[in-house]
Amino acid sequence: MATLFTASTLRHPSLKLPLSSKQSVFPVFSVNLSGRKRDLPRFVIVASSGGLSSKPTVLVAEKLGAAGLDLLKEFANVDCSYNLTPEELCTKISLCDALIVRSGTKVSREVFESSGGRLKVVGRAGVGIDNVDLASATEFGCLVVNAPTANTVAAAEHGIALLAAMARNVAQADASVKAGKWQRNKYVGVSLVGKTLAVLGFGKVGSEVARRAKGLGMNVIAHDPYAPADRARAIGVELVSFDEAIANADFISLHMPLTPATSKMLNDETFAKMKKGVRIVNVARGGVIDEEALVRALDAGIVAQAALDVFTVEPPPTDSKLVQHERVTVTPHLGASTMEAQEGVAIEIAEAVVGALRGELAATAVNAPMVPAEVLTELKPFVELAEKLGRLAVQLVAGGSGVKSVKVTYASARAPDDLDTRLLRAMITKGLIEPISSVFVNLVNADYTAKQRGLRITEERILLDGSPENPLEFIQVQIANVESKFASAMSDSGEIRVEGQVKDGIPHLTRVGTFGVDVSLEGNIILCRQVDQPGMIGTVGSILGEENVNVSFMSVGRIAPRKHAVMAIGVDDHPSKEALKKIGEVPAIEEFVFLEL
Repeated sequence: MATLFTASTLRHPSLKLPLSSKQSVFPVFSVNLSGRKRDLPRFVIVASSGGLSSKPTVLVAEKLGAAGLDLLKEFANVDCSYNLTPEELCTKISLCDALIVRSGTKVSREVFESSGGRLKVVGRAGVGIDNVDLASATEFGCLVVNAPTANTVAAAEHGIALLAAMARNVAQADASVKAGKWQRNKYVGVSLVGKTLAVLGFGKVGSEVARRAKGLGMNVIAHDPYAPADRARAIGVELVSFDEAIANADFISLHMPLTPATSKMLNDETFAKMKKGVRIVNVARGGVIDEEALVRALDAGIVAQAALDVFTVEPPPTDSKLVQHERVTVTPHLGASTMEAQEGVAIEIAEAVVGALRGELAATAVNAPMVPAEVLTELKPFVELAEKLGRLAVQLVAGGSGVKSVKVTYASARAPDDLDTRLLRAMITKGLIEPISSVFVNLVNADYTAKQRGLRITEERILLDGSPENPLEFIQVQIANVESKFASAMSDSGEIRVEGQVKDGIPHLTRVGTFGVDVSLEGNIILCRQVDQPGMIGTVGSILGEENVNVSFMSVGRIAPRKHAVMAIGVDDHPSKEALKKIGEVPAIEEFVFLEL
C-alpha cells in the first residue's frame, strides 16, 4: 500500500530553542558539510548568558550598517570591535552569545573552542561563508546564518554598469582623457540593442540582470538547470543548454556560484565554442573563469572584451596580465557596494541573529539544525544514501532541462508515524541542489531552498510486510519532465530513476532506470550501457587499470543474456578525459556517463 504526501505535510510544528537561566541541551550532528568523516550524533551542553532579565551580548567584528546595529541594540548588548587579531577575537568571544562578521574575519575552530560553549550564533553579513568553519560550528552547537538576498539588486546593477561601460570603452576613454589625449576614433564602441546576452546562472541576480538587459533592447537567453521555464518566459527569456548559450551569445554575464562543477567553467575548450568577438561580464565568483585561458582568448581575438568585478585571488597581483590588459575593465569586488545594499544586508543579518538568539531557526541557517539524537543514530547510513541518490539523479539530467518535479519513494515496514523522513528529504534536496549552487542545504532550509528554485518534491510511502526493525528497505528518487544524458536511466514511464539500499551500513546503488545493479556508493561511478557479451568487464577494467584508476566495485544488470546490459563501476579516482574517451570508443558500449559523488 502506498501513501502519497508532500513536503509540507511533514514540517515539524515547532523548532524553538528557549533561552533561559538554565543550561540547554542541543543534539548536534554533522552531515557532509566539510567532506570529512561524519560524526556520530551527540549532545552538547550550552550555558546561557545569565538570568531571564539578562541581555545577550553580540560582538560585531566588522563594520555594519546603522539600521542593523539599531535592531541589535533593541535586543542585546552590542560590542563593535573592528580589526581584531585572531588572538583578540578568541579572547573576546568567551563573553559573547553571538558574533557578526563580513568576509574579512576568519571564524576558525579556535574561536569556537575559546567561546567555552557560550557562542550560540554566528552571522555572516553577506552570502559566502567560506570564512566560517561550519563543521566546528556544528560540533560546538553554534548556528550559522547569512544574508543572501539583500544585495541582489546592487549586484545586478553593477553587472549592467560593467556591461555598458565595457561596450562603450568608458574606463579606457576616461583614462585616456585624463592623460591629456583625445582619441575619439580609438574608443568606438558597440551597441547593446539587438545583441544576444547569455545569462549563465538564472537565480536572483541573474534574473534581475536579464530584466534590465531586456529593457535595454537586448535578446536574452539563459542557462540554469534549476530555473523554472515559466519564470523565465514571464520576463521574455529563453532557457537553453550551456553549449547553445555560449555559442549564440554576443555578451555573456556570469551569475553562478563557485562549486566543483563550475570551477573554471570558462576555459580554453569553452572559449573555442564561443562566437568570435564575444564580450564577458563577471560579477559572480572569480574562480568560474580560467584567467590564463581568458588572457589567451583575448589575445587571439575570440573574446573582444571582458569586464570583471571578481578574481580567483583577491586582490589580484599587481602585475596580473588580465588586470593590465587594455581590453579588460576591472573593479575591486564592488557588486554589493551600494549604501542601500549595505543597509539591507545589515538589517537582514541583524534580524537573523536576533531570531536565532530568541530560539527561532531561520531559513538562512546554513549548518545543522537540532534533531533528536536517536533519530540521527538510526538514520545515519540512510542520510548518506539519500544525499548520494540526489547527487546521482541531478547529474543524469541533460543540459538545458529544468529540474522542477522530483518524487521520492520510501519502502518501509514501519507505520508512517514511526518514520520521520524530514532529514532524508532534506538530504535528497541537498544532493539535488548543492552540486550546482552555493547554498548549504539542511533540515532547516531544505523546503525553503527547494521552493525558491521552483523545485517540487513529493514523497510516497510504500508499506511493506515484515519486521519494522530496519527503518527502510530502499529509497527511490525520480525526476520527471527532463531529458537524461544517460538514456538507460529513464524508467518505462519516462522519468530519470535511481534507487538505493543500505547494506551492512554502506549505501548501495541498486537500480538505474529499469536495470538492476549493485554498486557501493563510495568514490565515483561510471555507468555504461552495452551489448551483453563476454569480455566487457575485462575491457573496461583494463582501460582504467592502464590509467592507474582503482576499481572498487563492478556490477552488471541486464535484460536477458546477450541483450542489453548496464554496467556500474565504482572508481576511487577521477579518470582522465583520455580514459573516458577510450571507454566510449569500445564498440559494444552504446552510451556511458561519469558521475561524481
